[in-house]
Amino acid sequence: MANASTLDDMSPGLVKVVERAQREPEGRFHALAHLIDVPALERAYRRQRADAAVGVDGVTKEQYGRELAANLQGLHARLKAQRYRHQPIRRVHIPKGAGKTRPIGISAFEDKLVQDAVREVLEAIYEPDFLDGSYGFRPRRSAHDAIRTLDQIVHRGEVEWILEADIVSFFDSLDRTELKKMLAVRVADGSLLRLIGKCLHVGVLDGEALLEPELGTTQGSVLSPLLGNVYLHYVLDRWFETEVQPRLRGKATLIRYCDDFLIGFEREDDARRVLAVLEKRLGRFGLALHPDKTRLLPFGRPPQGQQRGTGPATFDFLGFTCYWARSRKGRWGMYCKTRRASLRRAKQALYDWCRRHRHQPVKAQHAALSQRVRGHCNYFGVSGNFRSLLRLVEATKRAWYKWLCRRSQRTRLTWERFGDVLQQCPLPHPRITVRIWGGSPRVTSTEEPDGGNLLVRIWRGAGVGNLPAYSTKAFSRRPAGRARPRVPRRPHPQVRPAARRRAGAHGLDRPRCCWGGFADKIRPSENERGDGDCSPGRLPSPHSIFGIIPNEEGILWNRPLSK
Repeated sequence: MANASTLDDMSPGLVKVVERAQREPEGRFHALAHLIDVPALERAYRRQRADAAVGVDGVTKEQYGRELAANLQGLHARLKAQRYRHQPIRRVHIPKGAGKTRPIGISAFEDKLVQDAVREVLEAIYEPDFLDGSYGFRPRRSAHDAIRTLDQIVHRGEVEWILEADIVSFFDSLDRTELKKMLAVRVADGSLLRLIGKCLHVGVLDGEALLEPELGTTQGSVLSPLLGNVYLHYVLDRWFETEVQPRLRGKATLIRYCDDFLIGFEREDDARRVLAVLEKRLGRFGLALHPDKTRLLPFGRPPQGQQRGTGPATFDFLGFTCYWARSRKGRWGMYCKTRRASLRRAKQALYDWCRRHRHQPVKAQHAALSQRVRGHCNYFGVSGNFRSLLRLVEATKRAWYKWLCRRSQRTRLTWERFGDVLQQCPLPHPRITVRIWGGSPRVTSTEEPDGGNLLVRIWRGAGVGNLPAYSTKAFSRRPAGRARPRVPRRPHPQVRPAARRRAGAHGLDRPRCCWGGFADKIRPSENERGDGDCSPGRLPSPHSIFGIIPNEEGILWNRPLSK
């Protein structure tokens, strides 16, 4: 979707609309169509993606921009004379999971400009009206903000029960007549309402069949998310705040991201009362709750004295699974991990990409895989989800290695050679990019819920055999100005016999760790040397399961930890 506008890049006319919308919450706007002028269409053109899919006209952004001024002038003239006609929308189907597909509509490029210009005007009116519990497709708001709000109310003890709800085919079931009535509450400009109607009542080209649906708005268009927010603002958000919350005995919080929402309750009786009336409320506006995906479950904090086990239940929200777990300090808290189905689809998508593009140059494959892994980590890299990120990166390495081995039938890529490939073209390290707990929203945090099983153990000082002398936290506190050593990673977590032979050939008395090179910064000694599965080597990153960190005072033993 296009980036939402801010006051800095708005035109003076839109700034006045925003100020009046904030000053008069019940006011109506009678003159708005004049705001869709040539500069507004040009701003919409700048916001479009250059690599976006084309509609039925087959025109790309580059082709339309060759005569941009003339095209925008002609489009504005047709809009002003009310001669503009929306072209049919091309429908494509993308895989959704479980053998199902999701229909996505792709508009013609000129129609995208009109929809984006209309969205900019409507957003200036409705953004001050939307409530704080709405997070989907809004300026300076994201799905991470919704998860962060959920964590805050759970931490304050305001949630004992969770109502997880799912609306069946929301964008296809939306009642257009009711939507127009809702828009007329704030918009009294007939020209703008007529233009919105042209964007709604448009044919859909599905293959060779031209369909004319009477319900819903096209999922995937520029204008649909905002229209969906307006619809659920009146159907759900305002109804819950003005009519439901005053009648409840305990606290309740609604968190909605477009058509995905959940409600946290403090009391069970309040939750059951709302569940009973929610389906009736949505049915009045042509919507229905999914019978299998809508459920009421307990989600209270486990007793502090409970040392083992898990929380009362888990639930999925925005691609994450929320659950209770104990932190390293022994405190219960809500954690988020990648939903099992989402992680499985991500692994399968990377596996299929490696299979289809295995004959491309290695550097081209590395660039594409790095971009996909980095994009996955940017969304799912929330606090407490490091293990899921690590699983994805390791699955990507295995898939890449498998399909690189099948590039030729004459030669075979060994793990040693693949390690050299990873050293020259390393995949991105899994890291936490979004902080859910606490203050700053974009910092790096690696705290994991352990439940008694740590990812790594850091020891200081020399011990006997594999037993360290004592443990300390001082290792993680580096002196100011000293950076963590950067060491290349290697692919396989086991010591190879070839590495032992190569070590003996060089006169060394211990093999090389497969994740890195020899531990040249640590003096070999009997106390430091491990046996079998814990031979020391370099640590590729401070979060790897195997390897050690060479340091002046201590090392990290790379013993595989049991789950």
